[in-house]
Amino acid sequence: MTIIPRIAQAMQEVLTETADAIARSSGFIKRLRKLTASKFVQTLVFTWLAKPNASYEELAQTAACLGVKITPQAIEQRFTPQAAELLKQTLFAGVGQLIEANPVAVAVLQRFNGVYLDDSTTVVLPDELKELWSGCGGSCPKNTQSALKIQVRLNFSSGGLTHLGLSDGCESDQNAPMQNSPIPQGGLRIADLGYFNLDVLVKQTDNGSYWLSRLKLSTGILTLDKQRLDLGQMLAQHEGDGIDQQILLGVTAQIPTRLLAARVPPEVANQRRRRIRQQAKRKGQTPSCQQLHLADWTILVTNAPVDKLSLAQALVLLRVRWQIELL
Repeated sequence: MTIIPRIAQAMQEVLTETADAIARSSGFIKRLRKLTASKFVQTLVFTWLAKPNASYEELAQTAACLGVKITPQAIEQRFTPQAAELLKQTLFAGVGQLIEANPVAVAVLQRFNGVYLDDSTTVVLPDELKELWSGCGGSCPKNTQSALKIQVRLNFSSGGLTHLGLSDGCESDQNAPMQNSPIPQGGLRIADLGYFNLDVLVKQTDNGSYWLSRLKLSTGILTLDKQRLDLGQMLAQHEGDGIDQQILLGVTAQIPTRLLAARVPPEVANQRRRRIRQQAKRKGQTPSCQQLHLADWTILVTNAPVDKLSLAQALVLLRVRWQIELL
């Protein structure tokens, strides 16, 4: 079976049986008699796919095409907290079904009990929703008071979505509940620097799971005999194109870690330096010399042993993170 029929079959199930089942657990079905949960979800999905800013009248027209005669006013009355919960759970089920319809098979992934990608995205909302979802503020007069942050965890090995959380747009990734949500023993977590937290890395190590991350440059690094390591100086003196060295991560935490570094082509390093300068300029800051010099390297840290993850394989898995960006 090809991917298109699998997705079509999965979405047909989500928009019918799954939606009606969710309605019973969310309390939504108690409020609906004429319009079932599945017809309600189909009405919204089909209408908003065609026209995201559709009116209640247009929603009612779609419902009529689905065999349900209902007034625009009755549609408006259906927007309740129970309806929001129904849509959230249906979204979770729908995204999971779509992803699982196309799992991947890469040799290095099979060495781990799942490779989990964590990321978040922020959706700006109208200011009128600030009491429900708090935004980050800003200098613009409109649409700065309310925003929604979506936290997602994707098991790239199986194609399964294992977490989809909603929170205030102003919430830091550091404080997201997903940070403390464990992955299975033997699994590998890959997350961006917004999630970099030594306490979390310690917990994951203690739980028997692995992690791979870019290094937060402000983090202290020690040699195995607990001497402070000057990363910039070490890389400047290194003549090869790659480094795989055992270190202790964090001056206090002292997590046994592999430091992985790969030299990048000059054009990539120069592009990074331009981006660093641009970002610093927007914040009214001056980038440090170390920050500019370290742009010559991709620097990673992991607790996975060499027999599970080489430097070259770590770089491949780092690029896999782009899949959650696409999602």
